Amino acid sequence: MTEQTRPEDEVVRICQELIRMDTSNFGDGTGPGERAAAEYTAGLITEVGLEAEIFESAPGRASVITRMEGSDPAKGALVVHGHLDVVPALREQWSVDPFAGELRDGLIWGRGAVDMKDMDAMILSVMRDFARKGIKPKRDIIFAFFADEEAGGSYGAGWAVENRPELFEGATEAISEVGGFSANIGGQRTYLLQTAEKGLSWLRLVAHGRAGHGSQINTDNAVTKLASAVTRIGEYRWPIELTPTTRQFLDGVTELTGVEFDPDNPELLLKELGTVARFVGATLQNTSNPTLLKGGYKHNVIPESAEALIDCRTLPGQEQQVLEKVRELAGTDVAVSYVQKGESLEVPFSGNLVDSMIDALHSQDPGAKVLPYTLSGGTDNKSLSRLGITGYGFAPLMLPDDLDFTGMFHGVDERVPAESLKFGTRVLEQLLTNY
Repeated sequence: MTEQTRPEDEVVRICQELIRMDTSNFGDGTGPGERAAAEYTAGLITEVGLEAEIFESAPGRASVITRMEGSDPAKGALVVHGHLDVVPALREQWSVDPFAGELRDGLIWGRGAVDMKDMDAMILSVMRDFARKGIKPKRDIIFAFFADEEAGGSYGAGWAVENRPELFEGATEAISEVGGFSANIGGQRTYLLQTAEKGLSWLRLVAHGRAGHGSQINTDNAVTKLASAVTRIGEYRWPIELTPTTRQFLDGVTELTGVEFDPDNPELLLKELGTVARFVGATLQNTSNPTLLKGGYKHNVIPESAEALIDCRTLPGQEQQVLEKVRELAGTDVAVSYVQKGESLEVPFSGNLVDSMIDALHSQDPGAKVLPYTLSGGTDNKSLSRLGITGYGFAPLMLPDDLDFTGMFHGVDERVPAESLKFGTRVLEQLLTNY
């Protein structure tokens, strides 16, 4: 690469190569792991003269980290992080090979194109450009690429926070995925900066009863108890409750569209958001979705027990409240316990980092509107928050209005415009240069 090479010149290639490495995370310990992608990532880092450390939490479950020294060590370090794993993809459902990293019609196709090997590529491109040109950021930057985000981070960011906290020494803030992308709201291109995310409560329900022959009358049937509990939980309508972040977002939408938010008819405003309504609609209330049922082993045998998994996503500060409500809905015959828990987060839409992110967006898209929003899912910022690190979602992308971007997350035929990655790389370069 020549001295004149810009980071955007290699971001597409890096994204494609990352997609071609199958890092499917099935959440049960199976799958290829992240080792190959971690070694590739570390190679890109060391190629430009930086030191990279690969660490494993279990065989094949690999993460990568490097630190770039800033010019002012008194400033708190910034963690810029992504994850290397992806959710699985079934080839027969896709119109392309999900692990081919194909470039077609100006879009990069493949599992991870938006979640989140696109951002990984943007981070690596900017980091490599800084190293090649001897650019020193104002503060230390810790670049991290974690394993296992798609299963809650126990083998990735969570493990690193618990076992290697020294890697994040001096870090005060972080940026990662699912924020900074554009949407058309009221005819105005608007970037959604993620300042909050719902908590994760993955719960297990277990019902016990009397085992017996399937031909007999059984009034103590574990499957019946479980089915009733799952139905009550799945059909429960959680009330609408607006957090400060969501209120600020909705006020901004009203300003752009002239449509007021009506809690009795939220669809009136949500329809103004197009495909983004899918993301925002789930942040107006807590949710509890049954996702798995298991019980029995033969058609004519009533089992002694049955269990279900419930995916609850909780508004900031409401984890205990949701747990108590689920237990009430489940009833006294069904035990409820945590499988995994992730903190809810909410941070201010203000301060130097937020101002710098907005300025970086405006450097490439002057006059664009920027609003805060709450993510209905979760990121590795949950784990980093346990070290007192304030996290934001900022993977900047200028997107065409006709692309159902939010539908790409964990969806079929996941894809992202190559030009969007180049735009995001320029924005990220501005941010890391000036903040």
